[in-house]
Amino acid sequence: MKASTSSLPLKAHMSSTVVSAPATGARPRTSLAVAMLGFFVVALDAQIVNVALPGIRNDLGGGLSGLQWIVTGYTLMFSALQLFAGTFSDRAGARRAYGLGMVLFTVASAGCAFSPSLELLLAGRILQGIGAAMITPSSLALIREAYQDTAQRGQAIVYWGLGGSVAAAAGPVLGGVLTQLDWRLIFFVNLPVGAAALFVLARVSPSPRRPMPFDWVGQFTAVLALASLTYGIIEGAAVGYGTPGILGMFGVCAASAAVFVLAQARGRHPMLPLDLFRSRTVSTTLAVAVVTMAAFYGVVFLQSLYFQQLRGATALEAGLLFLPMTGLVALLNPLAARLMLRYGSVLMIAAGQLLMAAGLAGLWLLPADAPTLVASLTMVPVGVGGSFTVPPIIALVMDHVPAGRAGTASGVINTARQVGGSLGVAIYGALLAGNEFMTGLRTGLGTTAVILLVLIAATLPLRKLHTQTKETP
Repeated sequence: MKASTSSLPLKAHMSSTVVSAPATGARPRTSLAVAMLGFFVVALDAQIVNVALPGIRNDLGGGLSGLQWIVTGYTLMFSALQLFAGTFSDRAGARRAYGLGMVLFTVASAGCAFSPSLELLLAGRILQGIGAAMITPSSLALIREAYQDTAQRGQAIVYWGLGGSVAAAAGPVLGGVLTQLDWRLIFFVNLPVGAAALFVLARVSPSPRRPMPFDWVGQFTAVLALASLTYGIIEGAAVGYGTPGILGMFGVCAASAAVFVLAQARGRHPMLPLDLFRSRTVSTTLAVAVVTMAAFYGVVFLQSLYFQQLRGATALEAGLLFLPMTGLVALLNPLAARLMLRYGSVLMIAAGQLLMAAGLAGLWLLPADAPTLVASLTMVPVGVGGSFTVPPIIALVMDHVPAGRAGTASGVINTARQVGGSLGVAIYGALLAGNEFMTGLRTGLGTTAVILLVLIAATLPLRKLHTQTKETP
């Protein structure tokens, strides 16, 4: 798991791009290098910003809600546009979609670096999220096109995932180092990576295109529902959840969600077939994905503020305090895959949830003045538990959908996880805004630990279903 995106599903949208023949003149290693650079920079940007938040506030002003939007502006668009971006990659061709996404991401990064105000920085983060959403499925599609042999393609995907894991481990530390100099450098670092990716992309053969239809109604209402919900949660903590404006936002969310469901049920080309959720396994597993990512992103957000604001750590020290958790996540991802083969997906998911709950409970019980190193080590079970849930979540869903739905199901998993990350930051931040810092922190951690324990009780019965014939949603 990454601190987030480093744990993006390793099969996301692979099956959605069908290539009838190998791309003429394709250079597999070149395509792999492009894909790894793309996933690296997308995963890095999800992590590098957190330790810079206090520095950004000192320079540009804004309260806690402003800091939340800097994080969620990126993850919100990233999550809301995943399914759309997969269709766009098929329709425009993976190489072209990747190029457009990387150009947008790189230009938006420059805009963030030069932002004179919090509002313009948020606009840049939103554009970064759109670019990241385009890069992720197209990077996997490039691998699918370049590697026709299944075994070689599997190895390539492992390397692709490694790029995200390295970014997740390096992000907090690199962010701390750069923020010590100037927080704007965390965005400038994307420019050489983006330029290198585009340079190598020029050596990749053009990708085939497919006449894929877009679900415009579904996409618009999905973005509107998620954005209005996030806005209501974040801003409601400051102005009150009973105020007309916030109630109106929740109303917009409910109406948009209703139209979205209707569009998916009756539309000619739904981007999210609702019959996927008829499977108890799929629906339960997606709920686990949402909660585990909410916990992970929420902990990273909360602990970044805790180390720097309450404990007086510098940005670099805060980044180093995250290293035990993020470093182990990168190292243990391969082990998680092997353990899954030995003990099964359901037991691995339950074990991961239990580890996360234990880590959250430990942070909840930790005294406010505990040594920062102890707090750092207490976060380790949260990261390790999260990394243990990702491969089996993907495998479990893939085993319970028809092969023709694999690409769509992968996109749904990725979307669920990123939505969880966005909501985690929004909800945890709202709890901080409405309470004294440690009270809000402990309320969020304790509540999430309880939810994870409840989900374990819902997950374990799936073991029986998983040993039977695959369900057909």
